Amino acid sequence: MVKRLRESSRGVALLATLMAVALMTILVVDFTTSSALGYRSAANQANELRAEYLARSAVNVGLALLAQQARMNAMSQQNFYALTQPWAAPFPPVPMDGGTATVSIVDDARKLDINQLVNPRTGAVNQNIEQVLQRLFAILELDPQIIPAIIDWLDPDSVETPDGGAEADYYMRLTPPYEPRNGPMPGIGDLRMIRGVDTPTFMVLRQFLTVAPEPRVNANTAPPELLASLSPELASNGSLVKEIVEARTREPFQNITDIGNLPGVGENSADLMRLLTTTSSYFTISGVGTYAGARRFIYASFRSNPNGTAILTGWNEY
Repeated sequence: MVKRLRESSRGVALLATLMAVALMTILVVDFTTSSALGYRSAANQANELRAEYLARSAVNVGLALLAQQARMNAMSQQNFYALTQPWAAPFPPVPMDGGTATVSIVDDARKLDINQLVNPRTGAVNQNIEQVLQRLFAILELDPQIIPAIIDWLDPDSVETPDGGAEADYYMRLTPPYEPRNGPMPGIGDLRMIRGVDTPTFMVLRQFLTVAPEPRVNANTAPPELLASLSPELASNGSLVKEIVEARTREPFQNITDIGNLPGVGENSADLMRLLTTTSSYFTISGVGTYAGARRFIYASFRSNPNGTAILTGWNEY
């Protein structure tokens, strides 16, 4: 009997020891896993931070390129911006400290300022800009009923524009509901909220429209589709648009007169010249930084001054 009790006690002790060892093993594994995850998380955060600083470095390179162009313009007394200049050249990723940095610069004057469509004080529609938009939408094969919706988004009243307009009555029935801007767009992302503008349409329009206060379109940098939409003559004459693009590639337009002197343009150039320029003031610099799998994007908007300085007007990081 005593012998059986001793054997039972030894069995219980052995079982307790095994449970203690198992518990310790679980604790050690859990601690090791937590430490590994913590280390990995810290490493990922460090890599993301390095990628962010590389993206910031790319933006600074872009600013230096714009400053250089401003100084060159001041020295030559020719204030024009063109796709053949260094600031507009495509730059491949540059290896830096184990990562890469990529910079690209786009001038906003190559696009049409959509806020010009409606006078913010009176709500009056700019008929010239509306006609440009109608031609642009036709060229891009987009739904023209989006234009009245854009007008209603910009104008201060609550009266729907015929044939596609939308005011608060429409937007407040959406999920989630929201009010229309009823004023100038602070960012081009507003387009995505307008009736009829889905993601594919927005991705197309953002290449041709801007909210930067550029009163005219830069003939040296504007895409052919936008150039063609600026006048009925260009919209119906693809060869003339092609000639303009080829001419600016051979030698950038230094002033508006150079454009008007092109064969086929001067005959009906008065209205067109009021929409064109050869310079740019607002630029968007895109900086991309990568490091050990981490990637950071920075989109910074600046107003470039003639003295080479720049004023930050917008900053977005992803």
